[in-house]
Amino acid sequence: MNIKSLLLGSAAALVAVTGAQAADAIVAAEPEPMEYVRVCDAFGTGYFYIPGTETCLKIGGQIRATLNMGDATWGDGVDNEFDWASAVRARVHFDARNDSEVGTVRSYIDLEATNAGAMFLREAYIEVGGFKVGRAWTFIDSFGLAGESDFFFTTTRFNTVSYTYASDAFTVGLGVDDLSGFYADNAVGLEAMASASLGVASLALYGVYDFEAEEGAIAGVVSAEVGPGTFALNGAWSSGISAYTNPLVDLTAEWTVGAAYAFKATDKLTITPEVNYYGDYMFVDGVDAWSADLLVEYQIATGLAASANVAYIDVDAPGADSEWQGFVRLTRSF
Repeated sequence: MNIKSLLLGSAAALVAVTGAQAADAIVAAEPEPMEYVRVCDAFGTGYFYIPGTETCLKIGGQIRATLNMGDATWGDGVDNEFDWASAVRARVHFDARNDSEVGTVRSYIDLEATNAGAMFLREAYIEVGGFKVGRAWTFIDSFGLAGESDFFFTTTRFNTVSYTYASDAFTVGLGVDDLSGFYADNAVGLEAMASASLGVASLALYGVYDFEAEEGAIAGVVSAEVGPGTFALNGAWSSGISAYTNPLVDLTAEWTVGAAYAFKATDKLTITPEVNYYGDYMFVDGVDAWSADLLVEYQIATGLAASANVAYIDVDAPGADSEWQGFVRLTRSF
């Protein structure tokens, strides 16, 4: 066999093998179509459909860095030396909603962590058709003014079940709170609220009752648009120490009145002065106190705000001294 015959034979064999491979070639399957995240606008901005479901989810949060300055323990009536401390707080929340045959079903989770290493559950509740059950800030948490020097209700978050009815003009609500954490045995509290929008003004009323302590409290806030800002007045009275007004938890009093004006200086700058008066401060007969503060808030950019505050309290008691505190803060929300 000569070289020419050998080359021709090898070429023929190569063609035969190539033809066989082409006949048996594996065709790759088409990729499965991807399900992209869809925007859900049924419940407002920021929601998206969880892939494969009809449930809409919104994820948000906040990082806050604060430098606190002033007396170490505000309102204790002791002449403390100047002190300062930094604090960082992070929050993340998840809001899931979907329509159903019984109305909108909502579940909400809010978590918080601090630079001190503490991490805890702020809120976790289920809402269906006005009913709410879980751990949540209750109605009375909305009591207060726009500044930073008001206080009265010492505990406003409980395991709770409540019902809220809302219309365009007014809102009413009733709730039952688990107060067992304050007592050696099981205990419950009752709370109610009613609010109304009266054109440029609004009114909100609150009431709570601790069945274990057999003590209750009532409170109210009225606000109105006045000039380039919002003016608000509040007042509250407590019949005695309860899970809602407990001096062992925080600052409180038998009664209080206060006022604040949130002045909208520009679209980005708000300046809020506030004053409050407290009768029978910390439930001590004959001891009164007053407080005042000035809060300045500036919206640097979308989701980014800076604020500063200076506050003062004076307790009218023998040996007590006036105290002050303040902070500068940067907050990023998303």
